[in-house]
Amino acid sequence: MNADLIDAITVFVLAIAVGAEVISKVPATLHTPLMSGANAIHGVVLVGVVLVAGRVDSILGLVLMGAAAMLASINVVGGYIVTDRMLGMFHHEKSAS
Repeated sequence: MNADLIDAITVFVLAIAVGAEVISKVPATLHTPLMSGANAIHGVVLVGVVLVAGRVDSILGLVLMGAAAMLASINVVGGYIVTDRMLGMFHHEKSAS
């Protein structure tokens, strides 16, 4: 195996371990706000897709790029929908007096 590939796999595995440890420490009441914000951050992935789009020259690359764009878009939109719904729970209707 290539040394760069081993380094990338090591970073990936460590990121999974650290992410699982951090999320397991978050109280249940904070999961929705945390995840809605994290999903909105996937806009960075969309920027990455745009940057990679000019360099892709294979069918497999195009398919993977399209899948990344689709999944990141779903996460961005879902993050904003969840955040809007969560903030709507704090909106009080004015009673007619």
